[in-house]
Amino acid sequence: MKKIVVGILAHVDSGKTSLSESLLYHSGAIKNIGRVDHKNAFLDTYDLEKDRGITIFSKQAVFEYNNTSFTLLDTPGHIDFSTEMERTLSVLDYAILVISGTDGVQSHTKTLWQLLKHYNIPTFIFVNKMDLPTANKDNILNELHDNLDDKCIDFCFYQDSDSFYENIAMCSNSLFDEYIDSGRISDSAISEHIRLREIFPCFFGSALKLEGTEFFLQSIDKFTLQPQYSDTFGARVFKISYDNQNSRLTFVKITGGSLKVKSILDSKTNEKCNQIRIYSGAKYILADEVFPGTICALTGLSSTKSGDVFGNEPPTKSAVIEPIMSYKIILPKGCDEHSALKQLKQLEDEDPQLGIKWNENLKEINVLIMGEVQLEILKNIAQNRFDLDIEFSTGSILYKETISNTVEGVGHYEPLKHYSEVHLLLEPLERGCGIILESVCKEDVLDRNWQRLVLTHLAKKEHLGVLTGSPITDIKITLLSGRAHIKHTEGGDFRQASYRAVRQGLMQAESVLLEPYYSFTITVPSENVGRAMTDIGQMGGTFSPPVTDKDMSILSGTVPVASINGYSNELYSYTKGRGKILCIFDGYDICHNPDEVINSINYDCERDTDNPSSSVFCFHGAGTVVNWNEVFNHMHIERCYKPDNQLSQELLTSSKTYNSKSNSERSTGFYDKELEEIMIREFGSMQSRLPASYQNSVSPKSSKEYVYKEKTKSDKPNYLLVDGYNVIYAWDELSELAKINLESARTKLMDILCNYQGFKHNNIILVFDAYKVKGNPGEIINYNNIHIVYTKEAETADMYIEKVTHDIAKKCNVTVATSDGLEQMIVIGQGANRISSRELLEEINATVKQSLSDYKSSAKHDRFSIEDKVYNAINEHQK
Repeated sequence: MKKIVVGILAHVDSGKTSLSESLLYHSGAIKNIGRVDHKNAFLDTYDLEKDRGITIFSKQAVFEYNNTSFTLLDTPGHIDFSTEMERTLSVLDYAILVISGTDGVQSHTKTLWQLLKHYNIPTFIFVNKMDLPTANKDNILNELHDNLDDKCIDFCFYQDSDSFYENIAMCSNSLFDEYIDSGRISDSAISEHIRLREIFPCFFGSALKLEGTEFFLQSIDKFTLQPQYSDTFGARVFKISYDNQNSRLTFVKITGGSLKVKSILDSKTNEKCNQIRIYSGAKYILADEVFPGTICALTGLSSTKSGDVFGNEPPTKSAVIEPIMSYKIILPKGCDEHSALKQLKQLEDEDPQLGIKWNENLKEINVLIMGEVQLEILKNIAQNRFDLDIEFSTGSILYKETISNTVEGVGHYEPLKHYSEVHLLLEPLERGCGIILESVCKEDVLDRNWQRLVLTHLAKKEHLGVLTGSPITDIKITLLSGRAHIKHTEGGDFRQASYRAVRQGLMQAESVLLEPYYSFTITVPSENVGRAMTDIGQMGGTFSPPVTDKDMSILSGTVPVASINGYSNELYSYTKGRGKILCIFDGYDICHNPDEVINSINYDCERDTDNPSSSVFCFHGAGTVVNWNEVFNHMHIERCYKPDNQLSQELLTSSKTYNSKSNSERSTGFYDKELEEIMIREFGSMQSRLPASYQNSVSPKSSKEYVYKEKTKSDKPNYLLVDGYNVIYAWDELSELAKINLESARTKLMDILCNYQGFKHNNIILVFDAYKVKGNPGEIINYNNIHIVYTKEAETADMYIEKVTHDIAKKCNVTVATSDGLEQMIVIGQGANRISSRELLEEINATVKQSLSDYKSSAKHDRFSIEDKVYNAINEHQK
C-alpha cells in the first residue's frame, strides 16, 4: 500500500479545518463531521483551539483511502503560529494549499507558496467556499496564475476535457510531445510532473457542504507517488510536545530502515525510545516497530529538539520565518525566577523560535514572538500547565545588523601555552540570505580538522553587531587563513580566535542597522485613501498606487513594523469601522530611523566583554590584550584581502594548493622571532649550527647565490630530513605539476633528491603526510639511494620529523628542510639544523652547477662524453 504524508496549509479562516474534516469523513475515519464553530472538530484537540476557533498546534490524523495510507498533518493558519507550521514542512511528501474563494490569494498565501517552493514540496490547491455568491472561479484562476504560478491547472474535469490535456501539455516539453503523439497524457506522466512541481492541480468546492471534496480525495489518491526510501535507518524530528501526564514526546518521520522500541537513536546520549505512538487526533496506538513514511511520537528522549536528524538523514534546512518582537516576562510577586525559567523553557522546547532567555544583567526573562495573539496563548498555556500567572511588558522590535563593504577580520589568541590565529573575510549579501559560511583556506596552511572546527564555532554562535548589539545577518564569512601550533593549540583556542576575528572585522566595516518590515494591505473607503497614504508615508513605508473596487480602495506596500504597530485601532476609528488592515512579515531591510534607534539602545561595543574585538598576543612570555585597531601590526599571517578588494590568486586556488609565500614568511612573524631569540640564547646562533657543507656557502654578493663546498669530514653521519609536501608546494615547478598529478610531483622530488644524494653522499629521509588515511600503519621504503617515509594515521610529517630528530640528533648531524617556521624552531631545540624549502632548491642547484665545474676542470675524457651527461642531468631535474 502506498504511504503518503500530506500537510494542509492555509491563511486563517480559509476553511482548512473544515476540509480536513471532510477528507476524514469521506475516508471513513470519522462518522460525523465536526465544525470549528461547534467546537467539535476532530483535529482541534486543545481547549484553547476550541475556544478561539483557530489551529495553534500541528496535529495528525491517519486514514486509508483506496490504495493509499494517508497521514494528514493539520498546521496552524494564523500568522502568529507560522513557525509551528514551517517545522511541519520538513516531513511532508505533498501539501494541500487551501485558498478562500471569496478572499482569493492573500499576502499570507503568497508567503506559504514561497515556503512550499523553498522546501520543494509538490502542492495540490483546493479553492474553498465556492458556494458563496462572491466566489468566481475564473477570477480565482487568474489570481493563481498571476500571484502563484501559471502552471496552476484546473483539474475538476480532467477525465473528459480535451482542453485539460492542452493546458497540461504546456507545462513541459515532454508532456507536449506525449500529447502531440497520442492526443492524451498518461496519469503516470501527470503524477511525475506533479511530484517535480511542474504541475499544480487546482480543485474547487465547498468543504463545509462536502462539494467537490470526495473528488479531491480521489485525485490525491490517484496522482501521488510513493516516495523512495533508503534501507538504512533515518529519521527527522519536527516537533516536541508534552501529553497530559507531562511526558515528553518527540515527533519524527521515519525516512529509512525501521525503528523498534528500546532502540538507541543517539549514541552520544544512549537514550532509548520507550514507546512508539502513532497518533490520530487525540488518541494513539502503540507500535513495536515502524517503517519509512510513518509519522510517530517517541517517549523516553530528553535531549532531542526540532530539526534533529538520525541515521542517514541529511540536515534540516534552516527556518525562514523568525520572530520580530521581544517581550519581558513579568512574573507574579514571590515567584522564584529560576523555577519559572525552567518551566518556561519547556515551552521553548516545543517552539524553539520563542527564544526564552535569562538576561543576567537585567535579571529578567525575555521571550521572542511573532504577534500579540501568541502572547495570549503563551499566557494561557503558562497558567493551565504550570499554574503560573505571567504578564508581558511593552514589546520591543528585534533589530539586526549587516555590513555594506568587504573587510578582513583577524583574531589572535595566544595566552601562555595556547595559540591560534584566524583570518576571515566578511562580505555583504542580499537581504534575506542570513549567514553563509565558507572556507578557501588551504589544508597545507591550516589542517582540515582545524578548519572544520572554526566553521563549527562560527555556526554555533549568534554574532552581535557593533551598532546596537543586535544579531548580524546577510553576511558571508569566509575562512581565508589560519595557524595552529603543533603542541599548544587546543580546540577552545580557535573558538576564541574565530569569535574575535568576526568582531574585529565588524569594527572595521561600515555597519548597517536593519529592522523588520510588514507587507500590508489596507482596505478603506475611497474618501479615506488619502489619509491612509499620508499615514504610511509618515511611518517610513512605501506603497503602490491604490486600486479602486466600487466605493473601496485597496492600498498595498511595505512599512516598518515599529511604525505600524497599533495602527489598526486608528484605522478603525477614522473609517468608522469600515477599514481593515492585513500585515504579513516581509523580512528585514534598512532601518528608517537608525540614529534614533542607536541612541536609544546606547550600546557600547568596546565594553561588551562577551563579544571582544581585541586579540591576545604573547609578549615576553605573558598574554597581552591588543586592541582591535592594532591587531594588524602584530598578526603572524599577512593580510589575504588586498586593498584593491581582490583576494590573493594563490589563496583562491584549490584547497590542496600550498601557499608558498605565506609559509616561507612564517618564520618572520613576531611570534617566530621571539622564539628564535629564545632558541639562540639557549642553543647558540643559527649560523654556527649549520652543517659544515652549508656554513659560509653564501656569497657576499648575493644571499641567494650558493657556492658548493666540499663536505667536511666528521665522525658523525649527516642526515637530511625533508618535509615532502612542504617542499613540493614551495617549489614552483613541482607545485604546478602537483596541480595536474600529485603522484608525479612526488616521484619528481624523489628523483631530484636521489641525484642530490649522489653528489653529497649524505643520508636523506623524505617524509610524506599520510595521517589522513584511516587505518594506515605507516610505511618506510628504500627508493634507490634515499629513504621514503609515509606517516601513519594521526601522525603528521612534522611530528615524525620531530621524533626522529630527537632520537638521532645527538649521534648525527641532522638538517631539516621545511619552510614551517614553528617546526624550524622546534628542531633547533632538538639539536638539529634547519634549511627552508626554497633554500634547499637553491642548494641543490648550486651543488649541481659546482659539480659540473669540478668535472670540467678535472676531466680528461672526451668533452662530449662527460659534459653532455652532466648537462642532460641538470636539464632533466630542472624540467
